[in-house]
Amino acid sequence: MIEHHKPVLLKKSIDFLVTNPSGIYFDATLGFGGHTNEILKRLSSEGKIVATDVDEKAFGFSKEKFKNDHRVKLYNFNFSLIDVMVKIESLKFYDGVLADLGVSSYQLDNPESGFSYSSDAPLDLRMDKKIKKNAMDILNSENEQELERIIREYGEERNSRKIARRILETRKMKMISTTTQLKKIIADVVNQREAVKSFSRVFQAFRIFVNDELGKLKEFLENSVEVLSAGGRIVIISYHSLEDRIVKEFFRYENLTCVCPKDAPVCTCGKIQRLKIITKKPIVPSAFEIEENRRARSAKMRVAEKI
Repeated sequence: MIEHHKPVLLKKSIDFLVTNPSGIYFDATLGFGGHTNEILKRLSSEGKIVATDVDEKAFGFSKEKFKNDHRVKLYNFNFSLIDVMVKIESLKFYDGVLADLGVSSYQLDNPESGFSYSSDAPLDLRMDKKIKKNAMDILNSENEQELERIIREYGEERNSRKIARRILETRKMKMISTTTQLKKIIADVVNQREAVKSFSRVFQAFRIFVNDELGKLKEFLENSVEVLSAGGRIVIISYHSLEDRIVKEFFRYENLTCVCPKDAPVCTCGKIQRLKIITKKPIVPSAFEIEENRRARSAKMRVAEKI
């Protein structure tokens, strides 16, 4: 499994994250342990990592990988529950929080996961298999307006209405249950020169919706600031504009000392600055890293520090 995934912006992210070798760090997206392993290299015997992942295969792999390191504590929780895990561990704060929001290469390359349109597989798209509804359930139950909204908002696909209409037409004749069926629906209504991009956008849209990825990200960011120590860093790596926009806007708001109207004579908002932005512009992978790992090409990393 580990051969399938190369951690993105590995050294740069940990350079920003680890400021205290004896500190306590949280890896919100454990995966196969690439970032966690790099954090461990920077820590002393007194340091500690709490890490989590909802994917049971990744969690099981990493649990075995780190079973002999007393500094590591792993959870099979959604990362939005960062505040719950700090209580379970009887901690007050973390000295740093890291989240790599990308889907792992193992999930993309493994046909059984149904994350990719490149192979025929059941339409699932759940990262956490405990979620009740998968993509197949959504495609076969939601009305045309809701399907169009999902594809437009979460996939930023301009053919969202046409695709939603074709989904309804198709499911009247036969249940839509595989990645190949959804791919054909998309291919039937989009320009063939843009088909590959449309495949990616639509699959992304239903994956985000099924997993409530944007909602969980917002919860995670808010909870992270609450459990981050003064001087602690929050490092987020995102892969599409929807995620990056949420992170950027959250950091900007928490960086402000006042949100009163510009023409207000005095400040009355009571806004307290909680974060200081460390990266004025997002950090992106080098040309060499992109050449080595094509899936890194859309990555953007933003870093902020708790006041």
